[in-house]
This record gives sequence, structure tokens and C-alpha cells, in this order.
Amino acid sequence: MKYDRTTLQRAAEEMVHRQKKANSEAEKRRSFLFAQCPEAAELDRKIASTSSRFAAILAQKDKETIQREISILQNENLHWQKQLEKILLSRNLPKDYLDVHYECPICHDTGSHNGQMCSCFETLLRQTAFRELCESSPLEVCSFSDFDLRYYPDDDGDISSRTVMKSIFDYCRCYAADFSEESPNICMYGSTGLGKTHLSLAIAAEVIQKGYGVVYGSCPNLVSRLEREKFGRSTENTEDSLLECDLLILDDLGAEFSTQFTVATVYNIINTRLLKRLPTIISTNLDMEGIQQKYTERVASRLIGEYTLLRFSGKDVRQLKNN
Repeated sequence: MKYDRTTLQRAAEEMVHRQKKANSEAEKRRSFLFAQCPEAAELDRKIASTSSRFAAILAQKDKETIQREISILQNENLHWQKQLEKILLSRNLPKDYLDVHYECPICHDTGSHNGQMCSCFETLLRQTAFRELCESSPLEVCSFSDFDLRYYPDDDGDISSRTVMKSIFDYCRCYAADFSEESPNICMYGSTGLGKTHLSLAIAAEVIQKGYGVVYGSCPNLVSRLEREKFGRSTENTEDSLLECDLLILDDLGAEFSTQFTVATVYNIINTRLLKRLPTIISTNLDMEGIQQKYTERVASRLIGEYTLLRFSGKDVRQLKNN
């Protein structure tokens, strides 16, 4: 799965922190025991010397001598280990008291095992991406369980807003449950405060838990970052993340200041991800006519032809909640 550079860096830093913490705690336990029991320290020293002695034995040419001395060394090492275990047990300490206790016993907190990414690092990437989603979203990360359809009128037309939103809600929930790299694109549009950001974040939260890389951001903020990077005012590389992540969520399309750069940037993001067949979710307060006026027909035609259009209906939920 594809994660942006910041997510990968933060996860890698956390793995290093875990290693240092595990080694530090092991050293504290060793120092504590050895200060109270010099005999344990001497046994530990003898066990640790096995590697260098083993290498010296292998340097000999006589195979019989090598086999005999290795056997002697193994017996000595086993004897020392048993003696050390007795000391630990006599002090009601576990046998592995002096070992380094890594969070992941498979990769020893390195993040890789047998040349492959360890499952612990994959989990950490998901957790890191989820925290970053919380940091970058304008709301606390939302879920489907706290999306309340009761705020949508049930008597405001032939097809009520609640009926429309129930259909959209069910679609988004199934989309998240069945998400894959072949999932369709979505354009959520309608007036402000109708739950577009809420449902896009709910999708993001579930997709991240499946192990996919999600990048979320408001269009004004993302375009602003791209502009700073384009003209040398930042050394980040946001564009690669936007164009390569498993799922991109562009929130509040149309709220950014309109310039030739922003129009070209939005088109490039949408068109490139279509060519790469990578799913994108867009939310906007504009209708299709407004999008065409702001971004030209090229953008509007791609949304109409290549996106599932979800038209949100109802009254501003945020205002209703505050009343």
C-alpha cells in the first residue's frame, strides 16, 4: 500500500523509539541485577563471550578438534545459562528477565522480517495515518455510527431529504466496506453543512484500518502547499502523495482562490489519478455548472463521466445541532 512520506517517516521514527526503549529498559534491569549479584554479572559475561570463542574455534583447521571444542563450549554455555536461571528464579524473576523485550518478537522492532515488511510495521503505518487524518481534518475523525439521519427532513418533497441521505449513507458505508484499488471515484456535492466531510472522513477511517494509504486534505490547503513547493518556498513533496496514494480525499473543492495555477493543479490531480485508475473522493459546495465555470469544462466532464455523483440534500446540520 502507498503511504505518503510523512507517514512513513513518522512510523520509522516510532520503530527506532521502540528499539531504544526496549534496549534501555533491558540495560536498566541488567544494571539492577548485577549491582546486587556480581555472580550473575560474571555468568552473563561468560555467556556473552561464547561468540568470540566460537569464532576462534572455527579458525582452526582440524575438524575433529573443532567439533570437540564446539561441543565443550556448548556444554559450558548451557551450564552457565542454567546457573543464571537459578539465580533469577531465586529472586522471583522470570527466565527472560535479562533479555531485550521488544514490542514485536518477530522483527525485534526493526519493521522488517526476511526481507519483507513486518506486520507490526503495517499496523503502525495504519495507526500513524489515522492520527494524521485526525490532525489534518477540520473535525474529529467521524464514523458511520455517529451520522444521524434524524437531522434530515422527512417531509420536504416527493423524495424526502432523509430518503436521499439514507441512500447516500448506505452507499458510502458499502463503499468503505468493499474498498479496493479498483473502487470508483465519488463526487459529493450540495450545500454546506449537509455531511459531506463527515461521510468522507468515515470512509477514510475504515479504509485506513484495512491497510490502505489515505491522503485527506481541504482543496485550499493542498493547493496552497503545492504552490509553495512549486515556487521553491517549501522542500516537501506533496504532489507525489496526492498522485500515488491508494485513496485521495479532496475536501471543499472550489473554496480555494481561483488562479491559473489552482485550475491547472486541480485538473492535473483529477486527470492523473484517473489515468492511474486510483480512486478519489471529492466534496464540494458547487454544483456541476459551478464547477464548469470555475475549472472549465475539462474538469466538469471528467467528474460527470468518471465519478459517481452524490447530491446531498437537506438543511445545514451544523446549524440544527447548535439550535
